[in-house]
Amino acid sequence: MKIESLINVIEATMFRKRVMVLVAFVLASIFLVFQASQIKLDAAFEKHIPLNHTYMKTYLEYRENFGGANNVLISVCDTEGDIFNESFFGALKGVHDQLFFIPGVDRIQVKSLYSPSTRFVEIVEDGFAGGPVIPANFQPDSQGLAVVKANIEKAGIVGSIVADDYSCAMVKASLMDTDPQTGARLDTLVIAEQLEQQIRGKFEKDNISIHIIGFSKMVGDVAEGAKGVVAFFAIAIVITTLMVFWFCRSISLTLLPIACSLVAVVWQLGMLSTLGFGLDPMSILVPFLVFAIGVSHGVQMINSVSKLVSKGATSKEAAQMSFRLLLIPGGIALLSDTVGFLTLLSIDIGIIRELAITASLGVAMIILTNLILLPLLVSFIHVPKVEPKIADKNKVTVWDVMSSFATKRIATVILVITAVLYAAGYYYSQDMKIGELHAGAPSLHETSRYNQDTFLITDRYAISVDYMSVIVESPADSCTFYETMDLIDTFQWQMENTAGVQSAISLASVAKIVNAGYNEGNARWRVLSRNQQTLVQSIARIPSTSGLLNSDCSVMPVILFLEDHKAETINRVVDKVKVVTQALETDEVKFKLASGPVGVMAATNEAVAEAQTPMMLYVYGAVTLLCFISFRSVRATIVVIVPLYVVSTLAQWLMTALDIGLTVSTLPVIALGVGIGVDYGIYILSTMSIKLREGYQVQEAYLLALKERGSAVLITGVTLAIGVSTWFWSDLKFQVDMGILLTFMFLVNMIAAVLVLPAIAAFLWPNKK
Repeated sequence: MKIESLINVIEATMFRKRVMVLVAFVLASIFLVFQASQIKLDAAFEKHIPLNHTYMKTYLEYRENFGGANNVLISVCDTEGDIFNESFFGALKGVHDQLFFIPGVDRIQVKSLYSPSTRFVEIVEDGFAGGPVIPANFQPDSQGLAVVKANIEKAGIVGSIVADDYSCAMVKASLMDTDPQTGARLDTLVIAEQLEQQIRGKFEKDNISIHIIGFSKMVGDVAEGAKGVVAFFAIAIVITTLMVFWFCRSISLTLLPIACSLVAVVWQLGMLSTLGFGLDPMSILVPFLVFAIGVSHGVQMINSVSKLVSKGATSKEAAQMSFRLLLIPGGIALLSDTVGFLTLLSIDIGIIRELAITASLGVAMIILTNLILLPLLVSFIHVPKVEPKIADKNKVTVWDVMSSFATKRIATVILVITAVLYAAGYYYSQDMKIGELHAGAPSLHETSRYNQDTFLITDRYAISVDYMSVIVESPADSCTFYETMDLIDTFQWQMENTAGVQSAISLASVAKIVNAGYNEGNARWRVLSRNQQTLVQSIARIPSTSGLLNSDCSVMPVILFLEDHKAETINRVVDKVKVVTQALETDEVKFKLASGPVGVMAATNEAVAEAQTPMMLYVYGAVTLLCFISFRSVRATIVVIVPLYVVSTLAQWLMTALDIGLTVSTLPVIALGVGIGVDYGIYILSTMSIKLREGYQVQEAYLLALKERGSAVLITGVTLAIGVSTWFWSDLKFQVDMGILLTFMFLVNMIAAVLVLPAIAAFLWPNKK
C-alpha cells in the first residue's frame, strides 16, 4: 500500500469516527493521569556511574572492604573557638550516634573521635601503648578534654578527623546499596532528607555549625533545586501561551495546542510510571522540552488550519487537510527527534539512558496528541476566517527580502560566512574539555550551601575530599614481603610527585612510620625493613579496619588525595598512574584503577569521551536516513543536515568559550539540539520541495514556503528559546548550562534553517526556464 493511500485510510477512519477516537483519548488520559500521580523521584548512585567500565568493576569488587564512593562527610565545627569544650563534644557525639542509626548507613564504616577504631599509639619504655582517642570514662571537663587533645596529637589524625586549626571534627560514613529494613534499593533522597533534618536541623545551633557533603547530600540539594523546575514550567506555559496568541489571534486556537502539549507531558509521565521508571533531577527537565516540542508542532497545525479556513474551507475540512499535509513532515520530524534521543542509549550511564527513554516516550506521545488529537479537536470548533490582506505589488515584504537568500549572489555571501564560522567553530571546539572544569559540586552554584560546606572542609582539613584509590592486587600475605611493599612504596612516591596530587597514603607509608616508632621514633628508621620478621612486626600494628589492607593482605589500596576534581587534574593523574603501573607491575603484583569519588569521575569522563563521537554519528546517521526516506532526495537531505552540523560545531565552540565541560548533563544537549533543530528544516523543505517539483524556481519555491511555514517556524524558534532562557536563573548550575546551550541551539538552528538552507538549495537545484 502506498503512503498516500495509507494516509487516506487513517484520515477517513479518524474523522468519520471522531467521537469514538476522542473517547479513547479521554479514557487513556484518565488512566495515565492516575499513573503519573504515582511517579517518584529516583536518584540512585549506580545510575550516575558507567557500571561496565573497567574502573567501576574494580570499584564494585572492593567497595565492601574499602568503602565506595557513596560516602557522607559531616564536619562539626565550633564557630567561637576550638573544639575542646563540653557543648562541642556533646554535639559531636550526638551527630555520631544519629548517623550510626540512620538506615542505609554502613555502621562498620562510621568513623569519628567517638569510634572505637579511632586509636592512638605511643612509644613508652616497654614498647608501644595505646587505646581509643576518647577513653571509655571520658568526661568533658578540663582534665578529660586535655587527655583527648593529647591523644589526638598522638594518633596523628589532625588534618583528617580533626581540623588543622582544631575548630572542627569529622564524622565519616559509607552508604550501603540497599535499605537493611526493607531490602529495597537505598533511596538517596530519603537519606539526604534525614541528614538535613535529623543531623543539621537537630544539632546546628548556638556556636555549633554542621557541614555535610557526599553524593547523597549533593543529590538531595539538586532535587531540592529541581523543584524550581515547576516554577520555570509555569513561566514557560505563560510565555508560550502569549506568543501563540500573538501569532494566531484566537483564544481557542491558542488553548488547543497548549492543552494537547500538556496532555503529552501527562501521558509521558504516566507511561514512565507504568514502565517502572522514575524521574531523576536531570530528566525532570525533559517534560518541559516535551511541552515545548509539542507546542512547536501544534503551531504548525493551527497555522495550516488558519490559512486553509481563510481560503474558504470549513473547520473540519481545514483540520482534515492539515492532518494530511502535516502527518508526513511532522511525523518524520518527531521520528527524527525520537531516534535522536534513542541514540543516547549507546552511552553506558544509567542516568543518560533513562533520559533517552524519558525524552523518546515524550516525543512519541506528541505524535498522538499534536498530530492526531489536535486536528480532531480543531474540527469541532469554529475557526474565524481572517481575510487576507490585499498585497501591494510595489511593496517589498519581509518574505521577499528573505527569499533573496535563495539567489546565488546572496547565497554565496551566506555560505562564505557560514564556512568561516564553521572553520572557527571547529578550530576552537578542539579545546573543549571532557569532565568538570570547576571546583565543588558542578551541579550546584559555588554559592550553594553544599559547595560552601565543601570549600570549608577542604580549607580546614589537610586531606582533600577528592581522592582516588589505586588497588594493588597480589598473592595472600604479600605485605610481609619486602619486594611487594617496595613496589607499593615506589608507586606512591611517583604519584606524590605528580602535579595535582596533594598527598598519598598506603600500607607501605604507614608501615614505615610504625617501624620508626619501634626505634625511638628516629626518622632514619622510617623505612621498609628488608627483614621479614621486622616487616611483619610493623604491619601487625595496622588493622584491616584502617582501609589499607584486606584480611589476608592480598589487596592493598594506595589512596591519592587530589587538589581538585577538574578534568585536567584527573586526566593528568590517571595518565601518570597508567605509565607508572606499566613499569612496576609484575606477574604477581597488579595495580588496578580505580575506586573512590575521583575514580568514579575518571570512569565517567572516559565513558563520556568514548561516547561523544559514536553518539554524534548515530544521531546524524539516523536523522540523515529519515530525511532521505522522507524527501527521497540526496539534495534535500544535504540542505537539512549541513546547517544542523554547523550549528552543533558552533555549540561546542560556545561550550569552550563559556568554560562548560562535556559532562553527563551537557552531552545529551547536543543530541537534543540536533533532534529538535531538524524540525525547522523539515517543515520549510516539505513545502519548498513540492513547489520545486511543480517547476518553480528555487527563490520562488522558497518564497512560497516562507509564506506557508515561515511565520510558524520563526515563532516556534523564538518561543522555544525564550522558554529555556528562563533556566538562566535556576538554582542548579547544570540547568543553567543546559539552558544556555539549548537557547543557543534553538535560535541558531532556526536561523540556519531560514538562512543557510535556502543558500545551499540555490546551488543544488538548477533554475528551470
